[in-house]
Amino acid sequence: MDKYQKILTKYWGYPNFRPLQDDIIKSIGEGKDTLALMPTGGGKSITFQVPALAKDGICIVITPLIALMKDQVENLKQRDIKAVAIFSGMTKREIDIALDNCIYGDIKFLYLSPERLGTDLFKARLQNMKVNLLAVDEAHCISQWGYDFRPSYLKIAEIRSLIPEIPVLAVTATATPDVVEDIQERLCFKEKNVLQKSFERKNLIYIVRKIEDKQKYLLKILTSINGTGIVYVRSRKKTREISSFLEKNRISSDYYHAGLSNESREKKQQAWKSRKNRIIVSTNAFGMGIDKSDVRIVVHLDLPDSIEAYFQEAGRAGRDGKKAYSVILYHNLDKIKLKQRIARSFPDIKEIIKTYNALGNYFQIAIGSGKDLVLDFNLIDFSSRYKLNVLIAYNSLKILEREQYIQLTDELNNPSKVHFLYSKDDLYKFQVANANYDKFIKLLLRSYSGVFKNFVAIDEKKLAKKSNTDITIIKKYLQGLNNNKIIRYIPQKKTPLIIYTEERLEEKALFISKKKYLERKKRFTQRIDAMLNYADSDNKCRSQLLLNYFGEKNAYRCGKCDVCQKRNELNLSKYEFDLILEEIKKILKDQTATIDYLVDNISIKKEGKSLKVIQWLLDNEKIRYTENKKLAWT
Repeated sequence: MDKYQKILTKYWGYPNFRPLQDDIIKSIGEGKDTLALMPTGGGKSITFQVPALAKDGICIVITPLIALMKDQVENLKQRDIKAVAIFSGMTKREIDIALDNCIYGDIKFLYLSPERLGTDLFKARLQNMKVNLLAVDEAHCISQWGYDFRPSYLKIAEIRSLIPEIPVLAVTATATPDVVEDIQERLCFKEKNVLQKSFERKNLIYIVRKIEDKQKYLLKILTSINGTGIVYVRSRKKTREISSFLEKNRISSDYYHAGLSNESREKKQQAWKSRKNRIIVSTNAFGMGIDKSDVRIVVHLDLPDSIEAYFQEAGRAGRDGKKAYSVILYHNLDKIKLKQRIARSFPDIKEIIKTYNALGNYFQIAIGSGKDLVLDFNLIDFSSRYKLNVLIAYNSLKILEREQYIQLTDELNNPSKVHFLYSKDDLYKFQVANANYDKFIKLLLRSYSGVFKNFVAIDEKKLAKKSNTDITIIKKYLQGLNNNKIIRYIPQKKTPLIIYTEERLEEKALFISKKKYLERKKRFTQRIDAMLNYADSDNKCRSQLLLNYFGEKNAYRCGKCDVCQKRNELNLSKYEFDLILEEIKKILKDQTATIDYLVDNISIKKEGKSLKVIQWLLDNEKIRYTENKKLAWT
């Protein structure tokens, strides 16, 4: 057993790596820059956690998903591996303490949101850290051609120049061939090195149903397929409506979206994971970092914006390798709605400039100031105050983010936190002199460890329950200790943040590149068209369509999707069908031919089989009759 396997067994309890994991880990162990392409659920985190544990020093992990970052840090801590996370919304003191622990403590993993990379504070502290690996999760975010481009990822190249000898591992579950090239270039790979597992999911059955009454058909599906499932919808309101509909029809269900409190989201996740609720109805906020291998079905009631997004969400089914289903319920109205998103996602440049000016006024930031400001942001209040359409305002802000003037974070659910400023000896003196605080301080110290060294997340409700008192009393004590500078108390906060990455500019200095704007709009349109093509297609294997999109051009038919099932009704083996198909293609490549000519020149001499394939090709508009009643390839 080599050192990597020993680490895997010691901390994760697995005897062996999954396919490709071992190759990726060895590549990193040899100091090579590596891009790893693995499907959702393929065990990407193991590929940087294991090699980092095999070396002295700290691994820096860059990820844009704060919820996932928190989950991974918590999971590592549960395995007695020390890890911390730094992201937007933390106070300067919190960040200071976390970075000090990375330099002087025994922290093995520092999880970092990409916008923190460019700060002078981080760059200065980085040079005092003993870094052994730079891991870039969701690496497609660095590519302007990717479906989820985040400009803050471009700062990774600057960080590499400060730690030039340290290898980088970039991991992603969704990257087209163009994006694969772009990732390596933007991360300054010393030489190209891509390790890829096929995106094929042999146990996952893809189905598209063009249907008018989606709710009725959803009920039919969930009644006929056992096991837990996820139903994806586009709006928060719809999560509640569909969940209520399922409950009324005796299917245990709950809803989930980013607007719920931390406590509520955690409760709903746990109920679903422990099978108290069979189905979770959610926006795309659900799924990241949720490790549940036995999901039997994922249903999309609304079309995603891209094949990449669909592939990730569909891939949450059947991670245990057993048969599972991914179903899209679709009708023509969905096509209209998806096309409308193009106009909404790319407001007129005048609207973008108007939104930028309004934002500066909203925060009362003077021209030439504001750089690095981190501000709580309420989109509804902002849009209402300046009479802006909420969707246009949001998408204008996202374009300003891509142009690197600002950053807009997702809504953050940050729990309350406490850090003791006094030493244990000084605290004891304070307790003796202030008997009214003594019991409460003892309650805090009994309930939470590490409060002298770090900021620690606390729960005022639990403290109130433990002490048999009201939450308002708990908050009063916490605020009192904060005012006396005994502790630093940061109350719970749930809000998106605006970060000014540049000082506020006057309107004439604000430049929105029309070329980039049009190029991004074009690519966004292409992704939507690819999604619509997938949903509309009824003559090519679903798995082949998905794999072709990600560059796997020689994929085989899955034989199980709704399209393949139609072919299978011909009572022909896959081998027979494909053989006849290839011979018909060859004959009709440069000429037209009669049905009799085709049948006579096909090597399989059972006339009925050839006729079945010819009829199937006609039904699916692969071949057509010409004016002189001959057949031609379309």
